[in-house]
Amino acid sequence: MAGRGSRLRPHSLTVPKPLIPVAGKPIVHRLVADIVHVLKQDIEEIAFILGDPAFFGDDVVESLKELASGLGAKASIYRQLDPKGTGHAIMCAEPSLSGPAVIAYADTLIRADFNLDKDADSVIWTKRVANPEAYGVVNLNENDEITQLVEKPTEFVSDQAVIGIYYFKDVSVLKKELQYVLDNNIINGGEYQINDGIKRMMSDGRIFKTGTVDEWMDCGNKEVTIETNRRMLGFLSESNEPLISQNHTAKNSKIVGPCFLGEGVVLKNSTIGPFASIGDGTIIENSNVKNSIIQTHTVVKNATLDNAMIGNHAIFDGDFTNVSIGDYSQLR
Repeated sequence: MAGRGSRLRPHSLTVPKPLIPVAGKPIVHRLVADIVHVLKQDIEEIAFILGDPAFFGDDVVESLKELASGLGAKASIYRQLDPKGTGHAIMCAEPSLSGPAVIAYADTLIRADFNLDKDADSVIWTKRVANPEAYGVVNLNENDEITQLVEKPTEFVSDQAVIGIYYFKDVSVLKKELQYVLDNNIINGGEYQINDGIKRMMSDGRIFKTGTVDEWMDCGNKEVTIETNRRMLGFLSESNEPLISQNHTAKNSKIVGPCFLGEGVVLKNSTIGPFASIGDGTIIENSNVKNSIIQTHTVVKNATLDNAMIGNHAIFDGDFTNVSIGDYSQLR
């Protein structure tokens, strides 16, 4: 999670993208919990690869340590100070690269329930897609083993897209191959890539299988993050997860579910929902808000919002609809 999330600006200018809440909980918190659910086993360690301490500061580190502790694991913090690609980022966590491990990119959410094939040397998590030419996909042999990774194929290879979550029975094997990639300056797209280490494992006869997820939700930019928030609220509502804090005030207001309302939210003369997430301490007056994310300690007045994303400690007063304003901004 060392990247700066430039496609999600202005929201990622002040908050690292993996810590931006979706349906009331930071992206990385949801992702890690979902991976633990699929693995169905105890986790010993969660290693987080962060960027510059000036951006990923002590508050970020503490929140990640709390996340790991809550899952019964210890947290290890590593830094990728120079963005040299996914392969390089993984090697920044070199002391933790031993034994069985999952590697995941922290800007995506999943819904999955499959049995992990622990006899395979590695499992690459995939999602069946309607337009595989837009993704990196896996090529399978007659035994459903992955024989090739193909980036944006011009001719049909398969409809299983790689989503950026990998299981390794012994991640030290990947470490050895990535060290070879670094030592021999094997670069693709100007960076050291995890795929080059994986391809070396395949050429050495390692067995790769797929684990296909039911849902794969991106959080790369504002539009898809709002769509992910909408879908996640739907899933959580179906599972009866509590979404509305008991500590909120609603005066002459209506809540149309599914919605998330955080602690201390105040609603006055407003209609909220469906598919709205409202962060702690936010005040909404004389407004209609649906299909939107409004974060913490923000004031929204006289607004009709749809497909909107508003940051923390912001003030919004006006009749704009589809907006995207970051933390500490004011629009009156």
